[in-house]
Amino acid sequence: MANRTDPAAKSIRGTNPQNLVEKIVRSKIYQNTYWKEQCFGLTAETLVDKAMELDHIGGTYGGNRKPTPFMCLVMKMLQIQPEKDIVVEFIKNDDYKYVRVLGAFYLRLTGIDSDIYRYLEPLYNDYRKVRRKSPDGNFMLTHVDEVIDELLTRDYSCDIALPRIKKRWTLESLGVLDARKSVLEDDFEEEEEKDEMEQDGLEEEVAHEKDYYRARSPARERERDWRRDSHRHRDWDYDRDRDYDRERGRGRDRERDRDRDRDRDRDRYRLREEKEYGYERERDREREGRERDRRDRERGRRRSHSRSRSRERKRHGRSSMSPRRHEAEDGNAPEESKKKGKKEKKEKKDDGTDHPDPEIAEANRIRASLGLKPLKL
Repeated sequence: MANRTDPAAKSIRGTNPQNLVEKIVRSKIYQNTYWKEQCFGLTAETLVDKAMELDHIGGTYGGNRKPTPFMCLVMKMLQIQPEKDIVVEFIKNDDYKYVRVLGAFYLRLTGIDSDIYRYLEPLYNDYRKVRRKSPDGNFMLTHVDEVIDELLTRDYSCDIALPRIKKRWTLESLGVLDARKSVLEDDFEEEEEKDEMEQDGLEEEVAHEKDYYRARSPARERERDWRRDSHRHRDWDYDRDRDYDRERGRGRDRERDRDRDRDRDRDRYRLREEKEYGYERERDREREGRERDRRDRERGRRRSHSRSRSRERKRHGRSSMSPRRHEAEDGNAPEESKKKGKKEKKEKKDDGTDHPDPEIAEANRIRASLGLKPLKL
């Protein structure tokens, strides 16, 4: 019953006001001793006394994430939902800075966009120091205006996700808010007017002094004489400068023409080199193609000749019998066949096809087919 929302409370942003705090943080608050002892039975009137006792702000801290009294009072305000006038009085309280921060935090959670900007932006001028408990349990120093800036620009503050609000320029374009006016704007205008008056007075005084001393100074006469003499030489200086500019322009034109000719010669030489190089490459390709065709023809000729020689040998081996076998069959071979066999062996030896080097033997076979003499190496 102690943790329930007031039955008369209205829903905020379509949900129970206590649901604006995450469930884990909410359960930590319900289990905290400060919540059970100090926040039980508080009303909107008695809540002010507890808020005046605050000495720091913060969310949760420590290893078990204990909530601070500031967070417990924020949860109590969400539970009892005080009226808007009470919250505005909290924000306008100049004596107790922690009461002001408590009201601003609650308005940021539950208020509409226009009210948030209208009531929180004036707190940018509050530069008082406040203590804040960090998540590791140590205290750190901050200021009221820094806390307000965090509420208006950040998505998280004191371990609570802040509801999204529209940008200020959007509300200005819709006509809901007026343009923001700084508190120091009047002071700035007074300072600007004072500076302008001082500047105007100083300029008038300086101009008056200049006129006075120019009228009575003897240096004024010398200046007049110098100006009169300078008019005589002005035409000569003008002619000299004009001639110098003309000569310099001519020199620039000559340099430009020289650079143009040099670039043209360089381009012509490069094109000629590219053309010659292209012709040489074309000739080299044709030469390589002819050499490749010649090598292919020779290789094909060798292969065809070797195949024909092998076929002849196989045919000759099948049709003819060796002399030894013939002698074995007939017994008495004629002398002419013996002489013929010796002559064939001698011719075989003379054509160089039985050379121990296979390359030379192959070359001799080709030369023999062409009717050339064998190589004897």
